[in-house]
Amino acid sequence: MTTTRWDRPPAGREPAAAALLAWLADQAAPRMCLVTGSTGCGKSTLLAWLVAHGTRSRTPQERRIHAVAPLHGQGVRGAVWNLANQLGVVARAPAELAAALATDHRPITIVLPDLQDAADALLLADTADLLARLEHVRIIVEATASSPAAARLADHAPAVMNLDHDQWTDPERLAAWQATHDKPVPLHTLDPAPAVNLDEPEEVCLGDPLTVTAHYESSDDQHGGLRAAWLRAGQALLREPQSSARALTLLCALGDSADPRLKQPLTALAADSDWSLVWNRVTGDIRPPWPGPALALAAGHEALAGTVLTADHRGVVRIISADSARASGRLPRPLAQTQALAALPDGTVLALGAQGRLTWQHSPAVRKPSGISALLDDGPTPVEQLIDTMSNHLAQVSGRALTATAHLLAAADDAGTVHAATLHQPTARPHTTALHAGPVTALAALDLDVSDDGTPISLLYSGGADGRVRAWSPGHPALTPPVTQRPVPVTALAAANTDNGPVLAVGWADGLVEHHTWNPGTVRTFSAGPPVRSLAATANGDLVVGCDDMLVCLRPR
Repeated sequence: MTTTRWDRPPAGREPAAAALLAWLADQAAPRMCLVTGSTGCGKSTLLAWLVAHGTRSRTPQERRIHAVAPLHGQGVRGAVWNLANQLGVVARAPAELAAALATDHRPITIVLPDLQDAADALLLADTADLLARLEHVRIIVEATASSPAAARLADHAPAVMNLDHDQWTDPERLAAWQATHDKPVPLHTLDPAPAVNLDEPEEVCLGDPLTVTAHYESSDDQHGGLRAAWLRAGQALLREPQSSARALTLLCALGDSADPRLKQPLTALAADSDWSLVWNRVTGDIRPPWPGPALALAAGHEALAGTVLTADHRGVVRIISADSARASGRLPRPLAQTQALAALPDGTVLALGAQGRLTWQHSPAVRKPSGISALLDDGPTPVEQLIDTMSNHLAQVSGRALTATAHLLAAADDAGTVHAATLHQPTARPHTTALHAGPVTALAALDLDVSDDGTPISLLYSGGADGRVRAWSPGHPALTPPVTQRPVPVTALAAANTDNGPVLAVGWADGLVEHHTWNPGTVRTFSAGPPVRSLAATANGDLVVGCDDMLVCLRPR
């Protein structure tokens, strides 16, 4: 068994260090520990020692530090985004961060230094308490003893370590340490951040994103619309190290009420990013109108070619132009609690509801037979037979994800199994295969070719809560290695045949979108900021990204 050697803490703080390590391992201890004392007593030095060891790869799980967010000058948004990025989740507010961590049962330890110097110290103290209510989360907070923030934390009954008390210092080791050291080692340095003009796109894209966030949080000026765009996309802006990627993200989050002169400099700054912006819509837009939260997306084909279908929180399914987002119609009736959409070649639109049952409607593009044709052909069409086959199948298995091509209709369930029925055998029992450990959270599919016997060949992609994307062609064994995988769940998938070959887009629970082009094997990334709810890939190569308050169409460069 490999063990990790921990160096002694500086300044004779062995008793304090031992107590912190014991607190981390004590399941009955309070979930929050307040490290306090007077200014300059060594709080940051002690936490620097803990973080240095707790972030090493071989550190035992009970002593591991998973996130560190220095709070000096920070507001609530900046701190929440910083923690969310480190913990692999998407959160725009404290309650969202707590909700995201509540479903993630891994042990998590968070260190929050300099609470007394935060811009919203009392709100951040309440945020720390909110997170500490989760049984698998531990919070270590540093605050000066005389600060209002420390008093607010004390109301939440944390474990308290006041470094002004003699019990936390070994006098002999302190004397030995002082003989060889002149200065303590801080947890972080506080270099003064250069002033940033919040009205200038170039300055905010090149500036320190945490500093820019704090300034926008405390500002009452809208700065031409830059403030609203920054706060809408904030977590992605903290993640992106390149100013060109930040400029693209800001451009995507910019509403139509913003100063139109901002688009030109942002577009120029984004010229070196992986993408160009085709169009975007954010909540409140009226030219064209905002189509609502994109909880589900599907690219139209054949009868619905050139369109994208989007379902909102009320189940209203709108049909918009893929190249401009202008409305071109909607389904006659809402599809309540839609969690996945798919379009069939004749324009029929299918949806999976919250209960995992399949519903469908004809879009305005469907042409119904009339006259003699209707009398001669009054039986169910192959499309209707296919829908009936899958509906009957899902009556026994609750669906979770849905996709369709010109030749195939597929659904997946919470047990990790994918079910596929084909249009050339619409009444045959669906093919099934188990691909994931846990729920399948997203599906996408491509029609590839035709076999020697004339049977169409389709390729299914499935994404799971296990963080894997698998590939499977119905009627054949699934490919063993995952197409791609990450340590976060998949939230959305999209696939399309384009002029440059097949493409696959993957949305992850931490807000990242990956765009895989198999020819020539390129992977592009994009982060919108809000959680990615849905994706759609169009035949001309564009990618539509759906969020709660943003809908963005991107074109790979």
